[in-house]
Amino acid sequence: MATLKKLGILLSGRGSNFEAIADSIKAGRLQAEIAIVISNRADAPGLESAKRRGLNAVLIASRGRVREEHDADVIAALHHAQVDLICLAGYMRLLSPHFIQAFPNRIVNIHPSLLPAFPGMDAQKQALEYGVKITGCTVHFVDEHLDNGPIILQKTVPILDGDDVNSLSARILEQEHKAYSEAIGLILSGEVEIVDRRVLRKLSRSEGR
Repeated sequence: MATLKKLGILLSGRGSNFEAIADSIKAGRLQAEIAIVISNRADAPGLESAKRRGLNAVLIASRGRVREEHDADVIAALHHAQVDLICLAGYMRLLSPHFIQAFPNRIVNIHPSLLPAFPGMDAQKQALEYGVKITGCTVHFVDEHLDNGPIILQKTVPILDGDDVNSLSARILEQEHKAYSEAIGLILSGEVEIVDRRVLRKLSRSEGR
C-alpha cells in the first residue's frame, strides 16, 4: 500500500475549507493525511475542530511577533511533521519570502474570485460592486505576491440579480469546498506541472501530442 502524502494546514479562523478537506479524506475522495494543523490565533474555531477530529493541532501565536520569527517557528513545525503540501485555509497572514522559498511550489491557497480579478480582501463585495455576471473561486500556488501564484483550477459561480455579499459568499464557498480537494488531489497525484505561469495536466499534454 502506497504511503499517503502529508498535508499541513494553516488557518486563522473557522477553517471551513480545512473541514472540507478533512471530510474528503475521511470519505475516501482524497488520498492524503493531515499531518498537522497550525493556527496563529488561539481563538480560531478551526483549531478546536482539528482537536475534536483527533488531529495534531498546534497554536503558534503571531500577535506581537516579528513576521520572520513567527514564520521560522511555523516552518520548523511543518518540517518536523514532514509535510508534502501546505494548504492555507483562511490563514490571515502574509507569508515571508523565506517561508515561500522553504517550500517551493508546495504551498497552495484558495481565493473567492476568478483571479486575477478581485484579489485581496472582500473579493465578493468587489465583484458585486463591479457588476460582473460571473465570479467563482481559484486554487493557486502561493508565491511572494498577494493572490498571484500559478492557477491550478477555478470554478465559476453566477451572480444573481438578488445577490448580496452573504448569499454570494455562501454559494462561492460551496464551490471552494469542492475545488480545494480536487486541486490537492491533482497535485499529490503528480498529474500537473508548472510551465512558465501555466499549470498543465501532464496526461492531457501527452494525449495531445
